[in-house]
Amino acid sequence: MANANPTPLMPHATAAWLVDNTGLTFAQIADYCGIHILEVQAIADETAATKYTGRDPVRAHELSLEEIEKGQKDPNYKLKMSVQAQDTIRRTRGPRYTPVSKRQDKPDGIAWILKNHPEVSDGAIGKLIGTTRNTIGAIRDRSHWNSANIVPKDPVTLGLCSQRELDAIVAKAAKKAGIKAPEDSRLEGDREALLEELRAERAAAAEALEAEEIHEERD
Repeated sequence: MANANPTPLMPHATAAWLVDNTGLTFAQIADYCGIHILEVQAIADETAATKYTGRDPVRAHELSLEEIEKGQKDPNYKLKMSVQAQDTIRRTRGPRYTPVSKRQDKPDGIAWILKNHPEVSDGAIGKLIGTTRNTIGAIRDRSHWNSANIVPKDPVTLGLCSQRELDAIVAKAAKKAGIKAPEDSRLEGDREALLEELRAERAAAAEALEAEEIHEERD
């Protein structure tokens, strides 16, 4: 998968806690939680599409105070998860679970990967998105029952996976195929433009939720 090292059971909630309660850098938090640094930035600026309730990794026995102190003293230090937590996570993690509200977005995310990264195997896509080879094949050959309405969309934007996970499978597939993996240059661009985009996504999600609630009330 995306990260050879185990990550917290609730990476985004853990990142939210670390942002609010420690002096760790965004890069350290992103590395420990297995998410993209821009996701940590969005959480810190409260522009993420979902407001996460912080999860204390110390109380969850996933990270020690000593590790946090080492990280705060040295910005280049990489946090290490406790051995006990690593064993627990390896045992409890199974196939990727996708919330019901996100499942309708899966075909769009799959179509985006097929279009932009055809070198990625169906098996890797299945593990990343949490779907079957049959579904991927149907989307590829446009025999999917909802093909007319499938629009390729970045699975990270849809919330189906993290940027770090996507980057990892793309890099692995590119290496296997003998091609150069695309470099993520978004951090070199305009930071404000990125944050504005995240705010727009959050506003759109809120409007969609409000519209859905109004529709339910009318029914």
